[in-house]
Amino acid sequence: MSRSAFQFCLKCRDLTNLDPIQCDGVCGRVCHRRCTGLSEQQLNIIQTIPNIGWRCDSCLEQAKNNQQLFHKLELSVRQHEKRLEILEAGLVRHDKVNESCKEPVLCPFLPHSISRKAIIITAIFVVLTIILGVILGTTTNLFGKTLNKSKLGDGDDSRLNIPINSTIVIDGSQLVLVGIDEWGGKMSREPLMPQKLPVDRVIIAHTATEGCDNLDVCSYWMRSIQSYHMDTLDWSQIGYNFLVGGDGRVYVGRDWDDIGAHTIRYNTGSIGIAFIGSFGKMEPTELQLRACQLLIAEGVHLGKLSEDYKIYGHKQLLATESPGDKLFKIITTWPHFAKQH
Repeated sequence: MSRSAFQFCLKCRDLTNLDPIQCDGVCGRVCHRRCTGLSEQQLNIIQTIPNIGWRCDSCLEQAKNNQQLFHKLELSVRQHEKRLEILEAGLVRHDKVNESCKEPVLCPFLPHSISRKAIIITAIFVVLTIILGVILGTTTNLFGKTLNKSKLGDGDDSRLNIPINSTIVIDGSQLVLVGIDEWGGKMSREPLMPQKLPVDRVIIAHTATEGCDNLDVCSYWMRSIQSYHMDTLDWSQIGYNFLVGGDGRVYVGRDWDDIGAHTIRYNTGSIGIAFIGSFGKMEPTELQLRACQLLIAEGVHLGKLSEDYKIYGHKQLLATESPGDKLFKIITTWPHFAKQH
């Protein structure tokens, strides 16, 4: 499975194997050059002149919103500074008129009720300024989540970090599963074939895509892989039972109970676990390796895997480079690794 197979145009949603251009905004999505709405001369300028890039409509709109927020904040600060200058000038004038004033309030030249209101208003303004600063600081993260809103739905995002069936703890690490609805996936088009449990094979593969190190990026690759399997290959669901992200989360595909579509002639009686990324020359993260081990231990605990299960690299059973030389070398050191099949 080539890496380019999973690049989809931001506007027309077709594959961008040819003629791609990448947004240099926060989203980093790709688009066909023909879908940008730019003239050929403008595209040539972007290609030849450094530090000039193209931004999608969403990034342009977000930049505009950020500029408006900063402008409002700057205006509010200036207005507050002007009020403070007026109050300070009043204090100076009062000190000159009555040096012996013993009134303990903040603004002795004002009635006590007005002085108290001034203090309250100032405190409220400071709090609102801090809140607005926090909002501006998190705008980029909120925008990234907005890109996936239509697919992830309007549910509570806090659910994404809740462990599912996470009864196994190894060296303080706990299994965290992200369900298919939580990473924005589509449900199966038709009922899947059930596994006869427990199974006795674990097949380790990789997706041969770019890696990921956070929930949003891993969820994006999950949707891309699922789209390729279901829309291009016409499968009923994503082929793997589970996929492991570089963020240490396990993303659910067909789950334990259904036969996968990952290793022809060996799907029945096997659980297919794919590492998100390409590991021919690069090793997976420690979080990925630990998450996979936690998942396997959980499978034994739940009775989904037999206690004498065997671990295979994808290329031991199929003519493929998966799971990549670096990852394959690591799993050969794991207990239950099978040298022959």
